[in-house]
Amino acid sequence: MRVLFVVLAALTCGLLAWAAMLRLALVTRAVRDWVLFVAVVALDVLAVVLIGVDKGDEEFTGPGNTGMTILVATLVPVIAYYLTMDIRHHARLARAQAPYQQTQFPGYPPQQAPPAYGYPTQNTPVPAPAPTPAPPPNPPGRQAPARIDQVRAELDELSDYLRKQEGGS
Repeated sequence: MRVLFVVLAALTCGLLAWAAMLRLALVTRAVRDWVLFVAVVALDVLAVVLIGVDKGDEEFTGPGNTGMTILVATLVPVIAYYLTMDIRHHARLARAQAPYQQTQFPGYPPQQAPPAYGYPTQNTPVPAPAPTPAPPPNPPGRQAPARIDQVRAELDELSDYLRKQEGGS
């Protein structure tokens, strides 16, 4: 949703920057955001009025340039403020909704995380990893492990099969 409002503000050169501020004010319900929303709307209305009263035929003159400057000058701060506050708001919500998590103490097994995205929890205990011994080194005459040889043989078999298919069709 953030991207939509940022793109909307950027593509209209700041004319619809008020929409991002409106969304932010509605989501956060903070007085500061409502005041900034009204300020952005006032600046946008002022810019449109200045552009409208411009008497230039082909190009903007004094008032039109001032109006466009206001639009573009409000664009960057509005986008930066919107993204910063929206991300902070949603991060604050995520922290508030996170379950209470106790700090882990050494010697205790780790607790299972709650299910994510609707997947059911698994009730199987997680065993502690046992130390595994280092694998023995390969004999000098044998360079590749057996698994690589098996994969190589399967690939050779597959390529022979594909060659037969190409030749037969």
